[in-house]
Amino acid sequence: MVRVVRELQAGLWHWQAPHPEWRASEPWDQNVSSYAIDDDGRMLLFDPLAVPSEIEALAAERETAIVLTAPWHERDAERLVERLGVPVYTPLPDTPEYLMQTYGLTAEQAGDGSPDLVWLLREQKGEARPYAPGDRLPFGADVFPGHKPNDTVLWVESRRAVISGDTLVDFGRGLEINQRWLRPGVTREQVAEQLRPLLELPVEHVLATHGGPTDRAALERALS
Repeated sequence: MVRVVRELQAGLWHWQAPHPEWRASEPWDQNVSSYAIDDDGRMLLFDPLAVPSEIEALAAERETAIVLTAPWHERDAERLVERLGVPVYTPLPDTPEYLMQTYGLTAEQAGDGSPDLVWLLREQKGEARPYAPGDRLPFGADVFPGHKPNDTVLWVESRRAVISGDTLVDFGRGLEINQRWLRPGVTREQVAEQLRPLLELPVEHVLATHGGPTDRAALERALS
């Protein structure tokens, strides 16, 4: 498959690829978005899936890291860690306690917690660099809370870019807060309120991993 890479500005790339676990019943499009940022010699791969060869070649020459907006967006992270030996910045998966308290699961149903990133966190096949909302990441990104504790929205200051996992999405109706997967007791307005500080920042790019790149005006509409 030939993947078309768009350079949104010098050193900021976008591409799409079919998600291997997509089903026709999903509300989101089969093609999901990934992004790469070359930040002064450091390559950052955001929610990478089917990384184009030219981007992977650049990553092999630079200090590179994978950045996941949510632990279930691991996509091709394991393969890239095996090939490139790069660290992975990621929120932590749901614990058994969280699953039981939030969704009423039994201890048996909750098991060891969410199965995301088992290869990284339990089998230690790579270097994990966990983060959480409120953190400032070493490459100049601030972490905002999304619609779940471990689904984040990132502000990358050097690129004036907002990057979102499952919280700000485009399922075909333009950028919006994803209300389909709100956890119990959380409203759309609560999510919007947490994210409105983004509107005080000089946002130029809004990069949704479900959907594609858009702009500040779309963010303002989504958070209104």
